[in-house]
Order: sequence, then C-alpha cells, then structure tokens
Amino acid sequence: MTRTLVLGGTHFVGHAVVAAALARGHDVTTLTRGESGSPPPGVTARHADRTDPAALAAALGDDSWDLVVDTWSGSPRVVRDSARLLSGRAGHYAYVSSRSVYAWPIPVDADESAPVVDADPDGADSGDYAAAKRGGEFAVQRDFDGPALIARAGLILGPREDVGRLPWWLRRMAAGGPVPCPGPRDRPLQYIDARDLAVWLLDASARGVTGAFNAVSRPGHTTIGELLDLCREVTGSRAGLVWVTPEDVEAAGVSPWTELPIWLPPSGELAGLHAADVSAAYAAGLSCRPAARTVEDTWAWLRDVGEPPLRPDRPAPGMSPDAEARLLARA
Repeated sequence: MTRTLVLGGTHFVGHAVVAAALARGHDVTTLTRGESGSPPPGVTARHADRTDPAALAAALGDDSWDLVVDTWSGSPRVVRDSARLLSGRAGHYAYVSSRSVYAWPIPVDADESAPVVDADPDGADSGDYAAAKRGGEFAVQRDFDGPALIARAGLILGPREDVGRLPWWLRRMAAGGPVPCPGPRDRPLQYIDARDLAVWLLDASARGVTGAFNAVSRPGHTTIGELLDLCREVTGSRAGLVWVTPEDVEAAGVSPWTELPIWLPPSGELAGLHAADVSAAYAAGLSCRPAARTVEDTWAWLRDVGEPPLRPDRPAPGMSPDAEARLLARA
C-alpha cells in the first residue's frame, strides 16, 4: 500500500489530493495546524505549525512515506525545512508551485524554460507570491535528496475553491439581471480543475516523473463565452449576458482578473497567463475534464455549503454594482 503524506490537506488543492489518494487506496497522513477543518475519515491526521521546525519534526516522528505532496505558499524556508526533514524518508516529493514564478511579463506560449524570478530558498515570506513559490521550488530541488516533481499550476478552479473566482460568477448569474461580460466571447481560457491536478500529481509521482511542468489545461480548453454560458445554465438563471469589449473594460476602469474574475484581455502583458505551452505536462499524462463538469460540480458544492470562507491573503473577487454600471453604460 502506498503511504502518502500531504502537507496540508483540509483546503482546496490539498483536500483534492487527499480525496484522490484515498480513492486509490493509499494510506494517507495529513499534516495541518488543525485550526481550519478536519481531513476525511480514514486519514491519519497530525498537527503542527510548519513554521516551527521542532514542532514539525515532532509531529512527523521517524515515519517514512512513499510520496509527499506539499502545497505551501508562504516562506520558502518552511518548504526547505520539510524537504530536509523528509530526505531519506520519502520516495518522491511533489510541490505545487505556480506559473507566477516566471519573470514578468510571461510570454505567450512560454514553456518551462522561460526565465523565472529571483528567489531565496532560505527566505521568509516577503508578501511576494512569485518569489515565495519560486523559493519553494528551489528549496525542494536543493534540499530534498530524491526525485521531485514541481507542478507550476495556472488558474485553479473547481469545488472548494478558496479564492472565489468561479463561485463569484455562479452567484452573479444566479442573481439574474443584466450581467456585463468581458469579451470577446471566444477568448480562450486556460485553467485546471483541482481534482485533475491532484490525480496528475499522484499518477506522475507514482511513475517517478521529475522536473518542473506547466500544470494547466491546454489554451482554449474552454472560452469565456462557454464558461459564462455554463454558469447561467447550471444556476437556472435568466440573467442577460451583455458583452463588452476589452477596450470597454479598460475605458470603464474595471480590473481584469480581480473585478472580472478569470478573464484577462487577449493582448498586452496579461495575455500570457492564459497561453502557456503545456505539451510537457500532457506528455507526462495530464488530463483535464470538460468545463461543464467543473462548473456543475462547483455549483453543487456552493449550494451545499452556502458561503464558504475565502483565503484572507487574496482580495475578494468580483465587481461592485458601480463597476457593473460603468460597463453596462458602455455596452
């Protein structure tokens, strides 16, 4: 039986990894602070503050694992301490990083050889997400004495999303009325469902896959038009989709990505965020479910949980009524 350690495991991606590992019959251990939820039944739950190396060591004891999955987003030195502690005690280390590690602006069609930001694997959390994730990568590559997989995820969607991008669009469609939608309708999107990321992390690790990969769907896996149509459909809404151009968005002073979650203009310095070269990840077995399943399952989850908490370190997504009015006035 595969013994899997998930550093995290009660939130979004970590929870998906735990669920996928249990479905495979793994013996799963989670390490969390124990303050924001419990792992599902069948999991060995251990608790420690990972920023305290002594507490981390005490919680893990002398055990060993076949696979470690680490989702940490803060101080790189926390990843460093885990990588050092687990060297010689884990068969494979998978670290969930981000495409944010690439130097800005990220080129269209950039593969894993694109330049990355400077980072310190021994550093504290400076509030720079890109540097934190790159520092975490560096720490795993330097300090884990064994095979390691670096998953540079793009936009992550799906049930339990804790940033709130797709949930915002679902709720806005459910509310009805005219909804300003950023075009063009055929603007290609690139994202990954957290459950597909989890499955790939486990499968690739089991095959001994190593190195860094852009872990996200192919560009155009869906479009903004299809995604928002799906949001209206699954909510049973009669909302009217009012399409506006990228030029309208800019003139109205509405921000892509934050006020208009998921969407980015098709040209300019932001365009590369929906246009990564993912040929390496697909060659390594990555597969992404249809957009309809992600939207349907996220809506079902929202209806079940009501108002889930969002990450406190990210701005709440979505437009204010005033921003909507400015866009509608330009339609």
